[in-house]
Amino acid sequence: MFTKKPDANGASLHVAKPASVGSFSVIGSDVVITGDVSASADLHVDGRIEGDIRCASLVQGEGSHIEGAVSAESARLAGSVSGSISARELVILKTARIHGDVHYDALTIEQGADVEGRLAHRTPAEPARMGDGEPKLTLAS
Repeated sequence: MFTKKPDANGASLHVAKPASVGSFSVIGSDVVITGDVSASADLHVDGRIEGDIRCASLVQGEGSHIEGAVSAESARLAGSVSGSISARELVILKTARIHGDVHYDALTIEQGADVEGRLAHRTPAEPARMGDGEPKLTLAS
C-alpha cells in the first residue's frame, strides 16, 4: 500500500498507492445504444440497448430495456429484456419483464416477475457449474 521514494534531499518519503477497486460502467437512463456491448467489468444499465450484452456482472434498472441476448456470470434484472439470457447466477426482480429463454446455474425469481420463455438449467457443456452441479432454483417473496 505504501512505497518509499526518495525526495530531492535523498530522504525517504512514504507514498500511498491507490487501493485496487473493481471497475464498472454505467449506461444512463438517457442513453440508447444500437449494437453489441461487451465489458470485462461490471455493467449497470438504466438506458436502452438494442444489441447483445456480454459482461462479467450485469445490474439492470427498472426503467431500462434490453433487446438482445444477455450473457453474464451474474445478472440482476429489474427492467425488460427481449432475448435469451445466460448467467451463472441470475436474479429476476418483481419489476422485470423477460421475453426469451433463460439459461442459468442458480436462479432467484421474485413474486410478480413476468417471464415468458423457457427456463433451463445450463448443460455440462456450457460454462462452469456451481457446487455439486445440481440445479438451484429459489423463489423469493
